[in-house]
Parts: sequence; structure tokens; C-alpha cells
Amino acid sequence: MYVDSVTTAAIADELTRLLVGGRIQDVIEVDPYSIGLEIYAQHQRRYLLITADPQAARCHLVPEKLRRGVETSSPLGLLLRKYVGGAHLEAVTQPPWERTLRLDFSGAEGETSLIVETMDQRSNIILTAEDDILDCIRRIGPAQNRYRILLPGRPYVPPPPQNKMLPDALSSQLIDRLLQQDRDKPAWQALVSHIAGVSPLLAREVIYRASGEAEAPACDVAGDIVYQEFHSLIADVLAGRWSPCVVPAPDSDRYLAFAAYPLIYLGQAQPRESISVAMTDYFGAPVGGDAYAAGKQRIREQLADALDRLRRKLSALARERSDMAEIEALRKKGELLLAYAPTIPPYTLQFEAQYEPDSIPLVIDLDPALNAIQNAHAYFERYEKAKRAAADLPNLEEATRREVEYLEQLGVDLDLAASWPEIDAVREALQEGGYWRGKRARSPRGGRPGVRRFTTDEGFVILVGRNAAQNHQLVTERSAPTDLWLHARNLPGSHVIVKHDGRPIPEHVIRYAAQLAATYSAGRFESAVEVDVTERRYVRPIKGGKPGQVTYHNERTLIARPSCLDCPLKLDGPPS
Repeated sequence: MYVDSVTTAAIADELTRLLVGGRIQDVIEVDPYSIGLEIYAQHQRRYLLITADPQAARCHLVPEKLRRGVETSSPLGLLLRKYVGGAHLEAVTQPPWERTLRLDFSGAEGETSLIVETMDQRSNIILTAEDDILDCIRRIGPAQNRYRILLPGRPYVPPPPQNKMLPDALSSQLIDRLLQQDRDKPAWQALVSHIAGVSPLLAREVIYRASGEAEAPACDVAGDIVYQEFHSLIADVLAGRWSPCVVPAPDSDRYLAFAAYPLIYLGQAQPRESISVAMTDYFGAPVGGDAYAAGKQRIREQLADALDRLRRKLSALARERSDMAEIEALRKKGELLLAYAPTIPPYTLQFEAQYEPDSIPLVIDLDPALNAIQNAHAYFERYEKAKRAAADLPNLEEATRREVEYLEQLGVDLDLAASWPEIDAVREALQEGGYWRGKRARSPRGGRPGVRRFTTDEGFVILVGRNAAQNHQLVTERSAPTDLWLHARNLPGSHVIVKHDGRPIPEHVIRYAAQLAATYSAGRFESAVEVDVTERRYVRPIKGGKPGQVTYHNERTLIARPSCLDCPLKLDGPPS
């Protein structure tokens, strides 16, 4: 579902009412297609999301602070920080019945405008000064569009006007005429084809109100009734009488549609306090961990590539392990050559002999430049080399499996990362471990994140590692032998430490810690997770292993229910 002209008008009205006169305190690049503005207006901070995402272009307020989701600033992002950062929002306007918003700013660098075009694949965000383009999210050259070039330094040319009738200039006779003109089509298509700014959603709503059937053919709908319903709805739009709503999808937590007016034809609509709230419910808002999806993408690709290489290495080692019979065949061929050496003529290329009676003869390839004894010694050398390699195979396989487990742990760390320092910790681990391919990324920004810390009502302190390095520190530096250690069984995840302060640790506190271990693990989306718990004295880092890899014993296993990461963890009560 796209943002139509009526939704755009509702947004323009809302932003004018809430934001005009406000100061731009921050400019954030949410992802390569999206910009966020933090605006202080009417003694309140508000957060405006503007995105030219071809699948979900839109502009609306979101409830939480937006986060930067790109590694390096784009040219447009730099210009926005220069011209818009610190400026005041002077006006928000919409060309009549278009899906375009114009935000005018004044600041130390002069007057600028940010033009937001929410037109599906052609969506764009354009920064202009005196109607000349400074830059835009999506640059369009003459090879792509000869009429409308969107490049820095070129004059801004608005989208071509719609060659349609204006909604506020219609009459009953005109509606009847266009319905008759397209009498063999659904009536809503006739409205969309001939009236500017009318989306399929709006057209179906009007036809449903007029006929009781959203897909009614044009020939079966009375023009005067359609006009009455259309005029009533458009009158509310022109007067700014908004009734935002969303329509829930059956058997789902998602929504079928949103609108700035009451939607009837799709079923039971739920009212919302503003069009921004309705759009946030429908599209979701890039906040929390999801805000960094774009910034995580390159690291995720590096992780996937490294895991693929290691898994192929494991497969190759498994094939070598299965070739022990061939290794023994090298020894047997050498022994046969020694036994039959006097009977083998010089320059022989191939020789056959049975190693045991009634066995299949072994075909032995010979080097004609060597005699039989020398060929036998060559086979023995190959045998010894292959045997030494085979003896190392279990160790190589175990080391490779540990590397796979370590990278899977880094993958969980990345999934759970909700700040740039946490993301950078995963990047650093990949680079320090030699898994990063290509150009190394820049040094981390900001400080390093501390371990997660939780305190129960009784005062027990629980520490949860954010990444593999912190997991290692919890076991080796930040815990005492009598502390409790917990970890999701056979899953990548955080190490959890319950500090022992001389008091017995209640069972419900242990179960709360188990819930934390399940939540911050690869099993966080499961209904239940097995969690091992033991005293830290029984936990040891694996010699030669990667950070956070341990062995342990004397454990017991609990069943824990992961909690939602987007809401506060709830302490489970003591077991009944």
C-alpha cells in the first residue's frame, strides 16, 4: 500500500500543527533511502521519518528517536547537516492533490527546502536552495529522464501535473459521464483513471459507500450517489477533518490498510489518534535493533562468507577422513613392490598383484624412471605423509568446528546489537580473527559497551555478556568461583553470571537468570529453551579456543521461556 494524496494532505496538516516553528536538533541517516529529523517544537522533541524506499516511501512522525543505520554519510546527508541542522522549520506545504511535501527551512546557511516525493519507484528526497538542487537521495540523469533531470546544480522541476479532473471541481453530471465512459470497468477504476489524487483505496471506499460493493461495475452505480459520497469525503479532506484509522488483517498482528478517513469496505477499522500513528502501526518504525539493519548488512555478509568457507573446509576434512582405506592401500602397494621387485622388469608402467589370497588384485602405477625398490619407497613416503595428515584430522576438525561455533556466536551478537559500539565489537572480532575479506572498516566510533547488568528486588546482581569478548571476561575476570554461571544449552548466546554475595541464591532468581540466558541466545524466538546452570568454579575456557568458548561440568538443566527483547523482561515467579 502506498501513500496517496489524501494521506499526504493529512501529514502536511499534522506537521504544520506540531512542527512548524521548531528547531532541527539533529539529522540522522537511517538507511540509504531514509532521513530522520529530530525537531524541538512546542517544548517537545519529535522525530520525523522521511524515506524514499521504493517499497514504502512515506513521511510521518515516529514515537522514538531514530538511529543512524549507515556506516558513512552520503553527500545528501552531509548537506542536510550543514543547511538543515540547527535551522527552523518555517512551513510544510503540499501541491494540490499530489503525493509531494515541501518542507521549508531557514537557518545560518540561508533558506532551503526539502522536497519529499512519495511516488513508489520514483520516490525521492531532494534538497534545494532558491529552487536549485543541492542534492537528492536518488540522482536522475538525462539518460534516465530527459524531461526531469535531478542532479546537483540543476533547477528543480516538479513532477508533471496529472492530466485529470480536480476532486474539488467535480459535479454530479461529470461523475455520471465518466462512469458511463468506463461502464464496462469496475466503478472504482473509473474514478482513479479520471480524478486527480484518487487512489484505489479511496475509490473503492467511495464506491462501497455508494453501492455496498467495492468492486461494483460502473454501469450499475448511480452517478449522483457516487458524487454525494465522494463530495462528503473530499469536503472533510479540504476542511482538515481527519479520522485516521487502521484495518487489522485477520488472524495476524499486521494491518491490511490505513487511511486518514474512516475505512468501511475492508471491515472493522480501528481509530488512531493521528495519521502518523496509523502509518507507524502499518509500516512499523525503524527503532531499536532494527534501526541498524543497514549498518549490520556488510558485517552479516562477511560472517556468512566466513561461515561458508569453514563449512566447506569441514566437508573436505570429512572426505579425507573417509579415505583411510586408500591410505592403507599405499602401504600395501609398497610392500607388494618390495616382495615382487626381482620379477618386475625395468621401465614397467603398471603392475598387478594380490596382497592376500582370494583378494582383488591391486593395480600399482609405477614411475618408469625409478626401479621397483625406489617405487616402493615412494609409496611408503606417500603412506607416511598421508598417515600423519590423517592423525591430525580429528584436531583439525575440532578446531574448525570451534571456529564455526565462534562465528555463529558472533552472528547472535550482531543480531542482538542495538548500538554502534556493539556492532563495531563484532566487526573488530571478525577482523582480529582474520575472517574479514577486502578492505578493513574504519576504527570503532564511541566507547565500548559495558556488560548488561540486572538487579533483582532482593539485590542480587546478574551480569549478561553482550558479545564473545565479554563472555570471556565474565568467566575469567568478572566472576568468583562461587558465582552461578548460566548458558543456553547447545546454542550460541550470552554467558550469564549471578553474583553470590554470601546469601543463598533463591530458585526464582536462578530462573530469572535462566530466562535472561534464553532471551539473549539463538533460541530467543523459541517457546522454551534449555539452560545449563552450574557454579562458575566448574567452568573453564577451552585451551586454544576462541573467546567465550568454555567447557563445564556439574551442571543442571532448566527450561526457560525467552522474553520479548523489545519490552522489559518480566521476572518469573518462584516455581509452584
